[in-house]
Amino acid sequence: MRGLAGVAPLFRVWVNGVDIGSAGGSRLAHEFDVTRAVRPGDNVVAVRVHQWSAASYVEDQDQWWLPGIFRDVTLTARPLGGIEDVWLRTGFRDGRGRVEAEITAEASAFPVTLRIPELGVEQVWATAADVTPVDAGEVEPWSADRPRLYDATVSTAAESIALRVGFRTVEIRGDRFLVNGRRVVFHGVNRHEAHPVRGRVFDEEHAREDLARMKRFNVNAIRTSHYPPHPRLLDLADELGFWVVLECDLETHGFEKLGWEGNPSDDPAWREAYLDRIRRTVERDKNHPSIVIWSLGNESGTGSNLAAMSAWVHARDAERPVHYEGDYTGEYTDVYSRMYASVPETERIGTDGTDTPLLNCTPAQSARQRAKPFLLCEYAHAMGNGPGALDQYEALVHEHPRLHGGFVWEWRDHGILATAPDGTAYQAYGGDFGEVVHDGNFVMDGMLLSDDVPTPSLYEYKAVVQPVRFVFDGDKVAVTNLRHSADTSDLRFRWRVEHDGTPVDAGDLEVPVVAAGESGRVSLPPVPVAPEGETWLTIDAVLATAAPWAPQGHVVATVQSDRSPHIPVPAVRHRTDWRPDTGTLTLGAAEFVDGRLVSLAGRAVTGPRLELFRAPTDNDESPSDGVEESDASVPGVSNAELWRRDGLDRLTARRVSMERPHDKADALRTLDKVSAANSALFVMVESVWSLEAGELELRVEIEPSRGWSTVWPRIGIRFDLPDGGAPVDGAEWFGLGPSESYPDSLRAARTGRFSSGIDDLSVAYARPQETGHRSGLRRLTLTSAGAKVFRVEALPDTHGRRPGFTLSRHTPQELARAGHPYELPASTTSRLTIDAAQHGLGSRSCGPDVRPEFALRPEARTIRLRITAG
Repeated sequence: MRGLAGVAPLFRVWVNGVDIGSAGGSRLAHEFDVTRAVRPGDNVVAVRVHQWSAASYVEDQDQWWLPGIFRDVTLTARPLGGIEDVWLRTGFRDGRGRVEAEITAEASAFPVTLRIPELGVEQVWATAADVTPVDAGEVEPWSADRPRLYDATVSTAAESIALRVGFRTVEIRGDRFLVNGRRVVFHGVNRHEAHPVRGRVFDEEHAREDLARMKRFNVNAIRTSHYPPHPRLLDLADELGFWVVLECDLETHGFEKLGWEGNPSDDPAWREAYLDRIRRTVERDKNHPSIVIWSLGNESGTGSNLAAMSAWVHARDAERPVHYEGDYTGEYTDVYSRMYASVPETERIGTDGTDTPLLNCTPAQSARQRAKPFLLCEYAHAMGNGPGALDQYEALVHEHPRLHGGFVWEWRDHGILATAPDGTAYQAYGGDFGEVVHDGNFVMDGMLLSDDVPTPSLYEYKAVVQPVRFVFDGDKVAVTNLRHSADTSDLRFRWRVEHDGTPVDAGDLEVPVVAAGESGRVSLPPVPVAPEGETWLTIDAVLATAAPWAPQGHVVATVQSDRSPHIPVPAVRHRTDWRPDTGTLTLGAAEFVDGRLVSLAGRAVTGPRLELFRAPTDNDESPSDGVEESDASVPGVSNAELWRRDGLDRLTARRVSMERPHDKADALRTLDKVSAANSALFVMVESVWSLEAGELELRVEIEPSRGWSTVWPRIGIRFDLPDGGAPVDGAEWFGLGPSESYPDSLRAARTGRFSSGIDDLSVAYARPQETGHRSGLRRLTLTSAGAKVFRVEALPDTHGRRPGFTLSRHTPQELARAGHPYELPASTTSRLTIDAAQHGLGSRSCGPDVRPEFALRPEARTIRLRITAG
C-alpha cells in the first residue's frame, strides 16, 4: 500500500483481515508494506478511525474536528530496481541553473539518468557515488511572479519519476529574506482546507479556482495553516506562483489555558512524535520550488522538542529557513515572527536604533530578533466585517526593509452548509449542531465567505497590496513596479476621465516597460475639467493577455486623481424669526403633520430619527485587552457591551419644540432631546427643513451632552420607508463604491456612479452584523421596480466631510438580535441611514482595536441634504 494521505486523527488498517499497523498524524502520509497480505483478484482494505487519541493533544488547531479518511488511499506496485526517493535541489545564480540530486535507490538500480529536455540536460550516473551537481545552463528562474517550471525525469531501467523543477535560490542576508537575490514581500493568506459540503476533502478543480482567485486579488503567498495541505495543492502553487510557508501538523493550543503546564513541546516523551511529524513534512514536499520556508507548527508554546525539530530541518535542508512564531526570543528559528502585532509594535520591530524591548525578550534577545527578517505570520483577523488598517501595515513594509509582509488570518470562512427549520440553507458554525464545546462563529474569519463569495475586505486587501504604485505630480505620474521579479511587459495601462461619475474621455497610457523594483515617469493626457462638477482621472493597470488565473483585461492595480476645480459649498441660511406652530405643512417633496415627516415624493416615510447604534461587528463584540487601543476602550469589555450599557440600541426621543418662520410656510424647525436608555446621557438634535431656491433642504445638527465616555458606533439619521405595495428595492449613487467602505477600510473604494439592488448592498455574513455602508456620498436615488422614488444630494459640512449611506431591509437592532441570516424577521420596510460618521472596523476579534484616528468619539456633527422627487 503506497499510503493513506490523510486520516484524522488515529487509525488501524487491515488488508484481507491481516493487521497491517496503525498510525497517527492526520495530515501526513502513512505508508505500509502490504506485500504479505494482498492476493490476486479482489482485496479488502479496512480502516478503523479513532475520534480521539494522544495525537489530539498535538492537533488542536482552530477548526472543525472532523475525524475520518479525507484524503487519498492508494495501492502501488513497486518494481525491482526502482527509485525509493529523489530530491532535486535546484539553485539559480547569474542567469544559470544548478541541480544537486539526491537519489535513494539500491545499488542494482543504477545507472540513473536525469533528463531536462527543454534545457538539453541528460546526465547519467553509473553509481550512487557518481551523483554530483549538474550545471543546467542558462535558465529562467522560478518566482511567485513568474513561476517558470521545467519538466524533468529521473529514471532507472525499471522506473521513471516525473518532476517539475523551478530554479531559485533562497537565502537570508542580514535582516533580508531573499529569493534569487531579491527581497521578498509576502502578501499572503493563511489557508485551511475547508469546504461547506466536503469538509476537508480535497477537490482539485475547486482548489485550482481558489488559488486563481487568490492571484486575481493580488495574493502572492500562502501559509499552510497549520498542517501540510493535500500534495496537489503544492503542485498548483508551483504552477500558478505562490511563496509558500509549509507548516508541520502541530498545535498544542489547549495547553495555553494551563499556562503551558504539561505541554508536550518540552516533554522528552514526545520528542520522537515531534520529530516524526517534521520529517514526514519535509520529506513529502521537499521538491516544491514554491516552498521557501519550513514552519514547525503553530501555537505550541516553546521547548526542547521544537528546538530538536528545527535542528533536524537545518541538517536536512540547509537552504530553506525555519519559522515558528512561538520562538519569541529567537533560540532556534531563522526569521522573527509574530501574530497580531499592532501597527505601533510592528513599526518598533522594523525600526533601527531603538532599544525598546520586544515581546518576552531581554535587550540582547531583542537585538538578535531585530537582526532577522520579520514576518507577521497572522495579522488582520478577517472575522465578519473587517479588518481595518491594512494600508497602515503595508506602508510599514515599504518603509522598513526588515519587515517582509505577512499573512492575513484567514482566506475563507469554515461554514458547513445546513438547513434551517424553515428550509432555508445557511452556513452553520459552532453550536449549530448541538455540540457542548465550541467557539461559536470564530471559524467564520475569512476574506472569502464559505460559498466562495469575496467579502469587501478581500477587495480592500487587493487594493492595498496591488503590485503597481502610482504617484501623481502635476501633469505626470510616477509608475513604480513593486513586484519581486516580473517587469510590466504583461500589463497595459488605461486611463479614463469622468465628470460627476459620467465617462467623457478614455485611452491608453503609454508606459515604458518598468523593471521589478524600478519606477518610471510618464506624461498624463490632457484632462477636460468640468467647470461646475467633479473631474476624476482613473488609471488601471490591466493584463495585456490572458493569464492562467485571469482573463485579458483583468484589473491588477488602479488609482484615481481628483482634478476638480474648487466649488464653494452653499452657505447655511440661519433664521431668527421662529415661532411655535403645529398643523400640516408641505415643503417641496416633503409633507409634515405636527412637525413630523409623513411622506417624501408621495411615499410614506417616518424619520429622520437619530441613529447611534450599529449591529455590532465581530470586532465590536470582542473584549478589549487594553493594549495600544483607543483611550475610550475598557480592558476586558467589548465596545458592543458598552454601547448596550449606554443604551445606544434603545434611544428614546422627546420633542422639545416645533417652530415655523413668522408669516411664512417655507421652513420648519424641530428640536428633539434623544436620551439613552438607563442613563442621564442625551443628544440634542435640531432639524431644519427649508426651501432654498425652490429646493428642499434638510440640515440636522447633532450635539451630545457631556458625560459620554465610550466611542460611538455611528452618528446618523434614519428614514423608514414602508413598502406600500411598491418596495424600495435598490439605489443609484454618486460617491464611493462599488463595495462598502469604512474609515479604516477605504482603499478599494473609488469615486463614481454605481447602482445595486437592496439585497446586494449588504454582505451575507454568517452572523448578521453591520454591513453595507458607502462613504463619500454626493447623490443618491432610491428606486422601486426600476422607477425613481426620490433623490438625495449630500452636501459636505464646514470641514469638507461628506456623509455615507446604508440601505437595508432591517434595522441595526434587528440585525443585532439575529444569530443567522434566516433568523431575521420578514420586513415590509426599507431603512435608509445617512451617516455623518462611522466608527472604524479594526481587528479586535483577534488583534488590535480600531486605531485612535479612526475611532468615533461623541462629537457634534452636521448633516445637510437636498431632497427632490425622483
